[in-house]
Amino acid sequence: MRFLSAVAASFALGGVANALTSSLQQVTGFTSTPTGAKMYIYVPTTKKTLAPIVVAIHYCQGTAQAYFSGSQYANYADTYGYIVIYPNSPSSGGCWDVASTASLTHNGGGDSQTIVNMVNYAVSHYGGDASRVYVTGSSSGAMMTNVLAGAYPDVFKAGSAYSGVPDGCFYVAGSTANMATPGWNNQCANGQLVKTAQQWGDQVRGYYPGYTGPRPKMLLWHGTADSILLYPNLAEELKEWSNVLGVSQTQSIANNPQSGYTKLVYGDGSTLVGYSAQGVGHTVPIHETVDLAWFCISTTCADTPPPVSSTGSTGPTSVATTSPPAATTSSTPPSGGTIAHWGQCAGIGWTGSGTCEAGTTCKYSNDWYSQCL
Repeated sequence: MRFLSAVAASFALGGVANALTSSLQQVTGFTSTPTGAKMYIYVPTTKKTLAPIVVAIHYCQGTAQAYFSGSQYANYADTYGYIVIYPNSPSSGGCWDVASTASLTHNGGGDSQTIVNMVNYAVSHYGGDASRVYVTGSSSGAMMTNVLAGAYPDVFKAGSAYSGVPDGCFYVAGSTANMATPGWNNQCANGQLVKTAQQWGDQVRGYYPGYTGPRPKMLLWHGTADSILLYPNLAEELKEWSNVLGVSQTQSIANNPQSGYTKLVYGDGSTLVGYSAQGVGHTVPIHETVDLAWFCISTTCADTPPPVSSTGSTGPTSVATTSPPAATTSSTPPSGGTIAHWGQCAGIGWTGSGTCEAGTTCKYSNDWYSQCL
């Protein structure tokens, strides 16, 4: 319950600053919902004829109404003419299913396919632009953002995940799409589920076998003081998407987009960016203006990223089946032990010890995270 309460409390201070031109509406005509998730939508009075779609996904113990009130995506929709979909979780705790094979897999069912069905409904009933669909969310909603980007790269052009975990990290064997409380993975939540970039990338590609088209560009946000979904998850997310998108880190920019934040740029910065927020807990506050620029809604940019190889950036791979692979490597070795390749080896708040395995050395990423590379 600490997880649920902490996230809900972080949004209690949020709110929409300005009067809206329209209102949040439940879409009672939406029935393509195998998991029972409900669809809410904000359609501004100034909607574009063919409107971009932003899917904004709430946190655990949250609701569509709470995320609508605690963010300003609807306000900016009045300015830029896009539609906002606010899905409402069917689970008793308000969390999203990011743990079952069904939800992790393309057209496998689960909450992820229900949300995609909402997008399709908005396209056919509200004039949404199927070529300009974006997703964002906080905490459990950030996890679902990664899941949707992985399983439905043909639907989403870009994502922005606030304080989440890598796609597939929460996978729990036996977790089903219709559980009252979706599966919880302590190892992942504690930042101890460590894989190589190739392993993470293979996992993402395995959720949509045979897909070779473009992948969504990703913004990933995480606070160094996160005690719910621990900070090492940012490094794992970045490894995952760097492999999927075929880019490597090129620079770090201090105090961007604000004091205390560090912008971690991959490639030319057009497909993958991370934001490390010094001293920020769970969750990182929403930066709507940054998101809307990333989504190419508030600015003009190349909206569609180029296709990447189905093998990612580090050589050939065999595509996995729809059952997510397990990983048990811990980032915190026993005292004096050997730290595996890609494992954490230093950083503020790190309590492990040991020596990097042969052929690797401890490489600095930022003040809170270094890895054996």
